[in-house]
Amino acid sequence: MFQLQQGGHLDGLLDGAGLTQSGSANHSQLSAQDQQLHNTLERISRNGPFPYQRDGITFENRERLLPIKPRGYYREYTVDTPGLSHRGPRRVVTGGNPPVEFYYTEDHYRSFTRIKGH
Repeated sequence: MFQLQQGGHLDGLLDGAGLTQSGSANHSQLSAQDQQLHNTLERISRNGPFPYQRDGITFENRERLLPIKPRGYYREYTVDTPGLSHRGPRRVVTGGNPPVEFYYTEDHYRSFTRIKGH
């Protein structure tokens, strides 16, 4: 399981707060978008169940924004976006099996931020 630290907000998670692999988040402190990211990370850590058929497919890194690795190294997972009825643009991309790198994109692969602690 993952635990958000330093208040548990997305900005802190991506800008230095980090994740640890024990405990659980204080859900009352999380915004709706932060909560959805946390939920996705929890599902990845438990290896599912995943709500979307395409969760866990190979991410091909066609944009070449992530470090170049062999095909199959990266996997992608949907991060729900509150208010949308489709998958939306937000994803977590993991690297390795088991995952050792975690990246977040909120703009459907135009940019990535490494999730701290990984």
